[in-house]
Amino acid sequence: MIVPTGQTTLTFGAVPSEESSSLVESYEKIIEVLEAELGLEIEFFQATDYAGIIEGQVSGRVDMAQYGPFSYVLADIRGAELEVAGVMTDGPDIEPGYQSYGVALASNGDINGIEDFAGKKVCFVDPASTSGFLYPSEGLLSAGIDPESGITPVYAGGHDASVLAVKNGDCDAGFAFDAMVDKILIESGDIEAGEIKTVWKSEVIAGSPLAMQAGLPDSLKSEIKRIITEEANVDALVASGICTSVDECGLTDEKVWGYVERDDSFYDGVRKVCEVTGSPKCQ
Repeated sequence: MIVPTGQTTLTFGAVPSEESSSLVESYEKIIEVLEAELGLEIEFFQATDYAGIIEGQVSGRVDMAQYGPFSYVLADIRGAELEVAGVMTDGPDIEPGYQSYGVALASNGDINGIEDFAGKKVCFVDPASTSGFLYPSEGLLSAGIDPESGITPVYAGGHDASVLAVKNGDCDAGFAFDAMVDKILIESGDIEAGEIKTVWKSEVIAGSPLAMQAGLPDSLKSEIKRIITEEANVDALVASGICTSVDECGLTDEKVWGYVERDDSFYDGVRKVCEVTGSPKCQ
């Protein structure tokens, strides 16, 4: 494809869902495909939190970024002009989405539902996290608990850190996205199956978007969207020889299948939850 005159690089930003010193490695396959198809160098930017990604896109320093749904909505509220390149999914025919879990130690008989979080020390993930803050806030409010004054809130910084704080007794309860509790931490050996119990689940949340600057040339945006939704997936990567097996090809630090096409309206449900909670974090 023909890229804009003088343009040689694109910046791609992401935030780790768990403590990671090698986040870039989990995006290498996506970056490899983008570089090969676009003929541009992709510079990777690892932010420490969602605020860093949002700031990078508002300022125009980050061309593409992997978001959680809430942080994507916040980026729009705070002035970033973005378009959705694709949405994470676990399969081509699977509706992109996931849930927030409220968790406690399985041995803790005092916490068996979200209503039992009242008065407890509760771990959130990040103030801009969808499943680690926004939907949990809605869940707490629905249970009659103020997310700020009805509990002692703690921001753990990562989904894994939130769950592990519960395991270690630093928080009585906590929130994280479903796969972190059901799969990722068990497979890594950080928790044992049955050690953590899920006492609350949110409604299904729209899947995480990969967003690009709306101000990029239309031809470039069109090509990025095509690459992300047609070539940045396990099936295409195996077929092209970039990966040799399905197990090797999991994308991002969440090891997803790939991306499917959706537009901005897919996140109207997140905007509605923002309105319902009236959270100052939505400002």
